[in-house]
Amino acid sequence: MSAQVEPLGTKEIEDRLAELPGWSAEGELLCRRYAFGGHLPAAAMVIHIAQIQEELGHHADLTLGYNRLTVAVNTHSAGGRITHLDFGLAERIEEIAPGHGAR
Repeated sequence: MSAQVEPLGTKEIEDRLAELPGWSAEGELLCRRYAFGGHLPAAAMVIHIAQIQEELGHHADLTLGYNRLTVAVNTHSAGGRITHLDFGLAERIEEIAPGHGAR
């Protein structure tokens, strides 16, 4: 990961969000809330996301509830702004979500 990552502009964020249904920009965070049929599928998805985050070297804040999971991410090295790294993580999360029954 490059030490100098540039924040994305509003238009680019909007364009990228159009390709990621369910995701939104909330202030300086890229966010998504998932619902599950129970606690174990939600917890399993947390572990799966943790593996992806370690692989990418880029980490989100994950908030686990009984049958809910909230993902919130930005790039600290870009002043806590949204960058292409955040969208890369979001795209990877979206790839695994159906396998965990996330909706």
